[in-house]
Amino acid sequence: MKNNTWKGKHGPLLIAEIGGNHEGDFEYALALTRLAIDSDVDYVKFQIYSGDTLVSRLESPQRNKHFKKFELSREQYIQLAELCEAKGVKFMASVWNIDYVPWIDEFSDVYKIGSGDLTAYPVLKGFAELGKPLILSTGLSTLEEVIDAVRFIQDANARYKDPDYLAVLQCTSMYPIPFSDANLAVMASFREALGLPIGYSDHTEGMQALITSYAMGAEILEFHFTDSRENKEFRDHKVSLTKDEVLEMILEIRKIQDLKGDPLKRPLEVEGDHVISFRRAVYPSADLKKGTVLTEENLTVLRPNHGIDARDFYKLIGKRLKEDVKEHQKLNWDYIE
Repeated sequence: MKNNTWKGKHGPLLIAEIGGNHEGDFEYALALTRLAIDSDVDYVKFQIYSGDTLVSRLESPQRNKHFKKFELSREQYIQLAELCEAKGVKFMASVWNIDYVPWIDEFSDVYKIGSGDLTAYPVLKGFAELGKPLILSTGLSTLEEVIDAVRFIQDANARYKDPDYLAVLQCTSMYPIPFSDANLAVMASFREALGLPIGYSDHTEGMQALITSYAMGAEILEFHFTDSRENKEFRDHKVSLTKDEVLEMILEIRKIQDLKGDPLKRPLEVEGDHVISFRRAVYPSADLKKGTVLTEENLTVLRPNHGIDARDFYKLIGKRLKEDVKEHQKLNWDYIE
């Protein structure tokens, strides 16, 4: 894992979040997993929970009932993880009950902490004690709360001061959100405040926010995944990408990589003599006699860069000519006293 935790096969780490899009239907979960695998992502991600270990039956009975409807069994999650492993794609989950870790841990080299658990310090402590790389999502949160959560994780286990072990995602936890609520600029604030790898967990419609976030430095892109958004009532489908859209996004990522290029600045204009023809040299701006004192008024700079480079213009001022020269004649240092 060292030094490669957040590097994906296409550059950014791509996480296809099936989450609850299976709506408790295991056969549908299998079908979505196969599609996600075929979309060439790095991780296929689920959410592992039970209603009774997530939501109070007394305080929020309807939410408790909702999450129960979306439950899959331990054996079914293991089968999904084994399917990913068999196809050479990694499995990831937001495990919302630390007690489930022992039976899913062998398939998990990274854990995701969902936005709702950013302030659940007992949950954070449990995952920090595992010592595996963590991705922390930050919907619902202020910058101060994110900083506090990161510090809590790092205090619980100093390993998480290593950027290979902890990354932070900008996220806005509504479904869907307008572009104006994506706030991708927050990623730069996270990088400055935390010194950790940053990424983006998307709840907009389409792929524009994801592509833009990568161009702005996101190292991790998480997005909901579905087979189709048509005739779906569950909200997450609306903000999900399909297999074809993910493959299209990967092509857009490659374009951005091409545009970013190499950070080493060097001339790439190799055709013809561009460096000569586009740059200027010093030329007389009139016919000048031998002995003339060179001034800013009787010199000019013109293309091409033949003779004395324009950067030496001011070195010539005050010097005398050793021979006659014509207007626009190429100069060389032999002509100068």
